[in-house]
Amino acid sequence: MNARVNDVPAAISLTEQAYAVLRDRLVMLEIKPGEPINEDRLRTELGVGRTPIREALKRLEQERLVVAFPRRGTFATDVNISDLSHISEVRRTLEPLAAAAAAERATSEDRAALTDLRSQLDTTPTGDNTELLRADVGVHRAIYGCVHNPFLEDTLISYDNLATRIWCVFLPRLSGMAGHVDEHVPLLTAIIDGDAKKASELASQHVVGFERAIRALI
Repeated sequence: MNARVNDVPAAISLTEQAYAVLRDRLVMLEIKPGEPINEDRLRTELGVGRTPIREALKRLEQERLVVAFPRRGTFATDVNISDLSHISEVRRTLEPLAAAAAAERATSEDRAALTDLRSQLDTTPTGDNTELLRADVGVHRAIYGCVHNPFLEDTLISYDNLATRIWCVFLPRLSGMAGHVDEHVPLLTAIIDGDAKKASELASQHVVGFERAIRALI
């Protein structure tokens, strides 16, 4: 992906723009686990200075996506499948909470946006696991935004990012990815309709299904 900061809304700071691009490359394993982060190349490619890149990397280190070593540099973190149970434990608690909160708190504008997103899922290429996974990430982030709690939203995004990296490791071997993404249609419908109980139940099933699908391949 050759995204530049110009692909991100101009109102966002240079650090935020650099962070968003780097985060998504790390999440989708476009920057491979263990790969060194070349700051000079990133500055040239993204068209930003040294400070935005370094500030973005500090934030990404807090989110366990990169790790810095003195005198060695900064590297993309490894993906440890042993972390699956810990990540899933957190998500089994927070994802249903977020879905229910989104159903209760979403504004009319939020519900309109989710309705559009639900329609877009029909056009996602079913044979392209990478695009399906991008769609999955997009739906999750849209739902988190409807919670209107920035602290919970940041936490949810962080753990979904870590879960997505695990997905990416197994992406070539995964079958049924289209079905996993299709699960978002009734979930989005429940949130749009304001059905908090159903949204919570569907979110819980979705997270459990993710863990089950990965464990079947380990």
